[in-house]
Amino acid sequence: MAIAVTFPVGMMDVAIPWALKNYMDAVTTGKSTIISAYMPLLILIFTVAQSGFVYLSTYLNSWVGAKISNGLKYDLFAKLMRYDASFFDKNVSGSIQVRFNNDVDTACSGFLGHLKIFFTRIFNSGSLLIALFVISWRLAIIAVVVLLLALYPLTTVRKRIDSVVRKTVFSGALISTHYLEAFSGNRVVTSYNLYGYQKRKIVDTLEYAFKLSMKMIQHTGILSPMMHLIVGAGIASIIWVGSYLISHSYLTAGGFVAFTTSVIMLYQPIKTMGNDLKAVQMSLMAIERVFSLLQEKSRITSKPNAVILDDVKEKIEYKNVSFEYEKDRPVLKNINLSVKVGKTIALVGNSGGGKSTFVNLLPRFYDVTSGEITLDGINVKDIDLDSLREKIAFVFQDNFLFGGTIRDNILLGKLNASQEEINTAVESACLKDFISTLKKGLDTEIGERGVFLSGGQKQRVAIARAFIKNAPIVVLDEATSALDNKSEAVVQKAINNLMKNRTVFVIAHRLSTIKNADKIVLINQGKIVESGRHNKLLNKKNGAYAALYNAHFK
Repeated sequence: MAIAVTFPVGMMDVAIPWALKNYMDAVTTGKSTIISAYMPLLILIFTVAQSGFVYLSTYLNSWVGAKISNGLKYDLFAKLMRYDASFFDKNVSGSIQVRFNNDVDTACSGFLGHLKIFFTRIFNSGSLLIALFVISWRLAIIAVVVLLLALYPLTTVRKRIDSVVRKTVFSGALISTHYLEAFSGNRVVTSYNLYGYQKRKIVDTLEYAFKLSMKMIQHTGILSPMMHLIVGAGIASIIWVGSYLISHSYLTAGGFVAFTTSVIMLYQPIKTMGNDLKAVQMSLMAIERVFSLLQEKSRITSKPNAVILDDVKEKIEYKNVSFEYEKDRPVLKNINLSVKVGKTIALVGNSGGGKSTFVNLLPRFYDVTSGEITLDGINVKDIDLDSLREKIAFVFQDNFLFGGTIRDNILLGKLNASQEEINTAVESACLKDFISTLKKGLDTEIGERGVFLSGGQKQRVAIARAFIKNAPIVVLDEATSALDNKSEAVVQKAINNLMKNRTVFVIAHRLSTIKNADKIVLINQGKIVESGRHNKLLNKKNGAYAALYNAHFK
């Protein structure tokens, strides 16, 4: 409908030169007609009607654009949520914002806006060209030749500005990243007096963006002056030839005025087309990027006939598992480990040895490079992804809390949980006393990323979230390493409650917290160096665990 309305908008422009022809011929010949007498009124009526169609076209175009934009954003956001962890490792936040949000706006509003202008100009130009040939085919030929000469430079400019536009988009993403870092890292900036450092970073990026914009002007700025020159020469030629045609009675004065008016109306949009080219190019490239995202597939997905995992009843096994983030740089090497259901496995070792990678492979945040991980003999790659992750609860060192209330964040573990389940999770996570001190209790707002809570309180909310999920497998990734002794004692009590009757993987920074583990696994440089119970490993002569433990407590 939006495109259809551009037809009368474009066609009605012919009314003005048609009216002028009749009016001027009536004035110059002295033969007045009813049409020429009411010509001003007819022009006013046509203008009012055209204005109504212009408004209708703008409204419909905006409505369609907003609907398409929202639909695309929803699809891309759903896709973003399903990308594997490596995607987020390789992309900065500003880039994701630009690609998944800003590009959609640029693609939809830019493309549909220019589509409306394009169709309006097509219908407008078509009707005006017909009018030109009706009035004088001789002058019309000159007008068409000038038109083609004016449009030719546009055909060569895309290749020249393509790389500049791509770099401009990148610089825009970099600027967004600076703002997001300034927001998220505001305390680091303040505590280290990094104002000058941050300013230099943004100045360098803005200077880079400025140079790109100037380069864009160098490539496109010449177009409008060139078109002005060609169009000016064309109008001069038409006036010169038109004077000859009038003097030899091939054309009336009214026809000449109507023709000149039509030519000016035809050429006017073309003279400014160079200025629109950058916006059109940005829009087209945004469309390309949006489609590339829509067509891109996450590397980690469920197979068509994936197994739905009801429960883990026997054991979890790592069989000759190797993994590398970058080719030929292995992080884990031929890992073999069998874990019976209900047991607690502690993973220890030097920083960077592969402990976190070990547990991240279990829910398929990443896929193994070689070997396999099985649950009750079923390869995790053959298990439905949602079903697999439903059976695993994580408590990280730095748990992400969403803006909203304490209740909202606990319910993320199970959205349809009853009040009784919430109360049990709160009590088990040692949150009851803290929540009783809050005026709004569970409905207290915690701010973005839980900024109004202490580190220990955040951890306990995350533990409550894991409790309410009630998954049979729990992963504790250095869950107490960032806490003070008092907070750690409370959080550790909550963790002990969470560990009951579950299969638990503990990544421990403080070795005192894992003495009672059923098995301690020491991982260094991607390999299992030792494994066994605490006392056995501690008494092992020249043992790696004993050396690590003794060094820790010195």
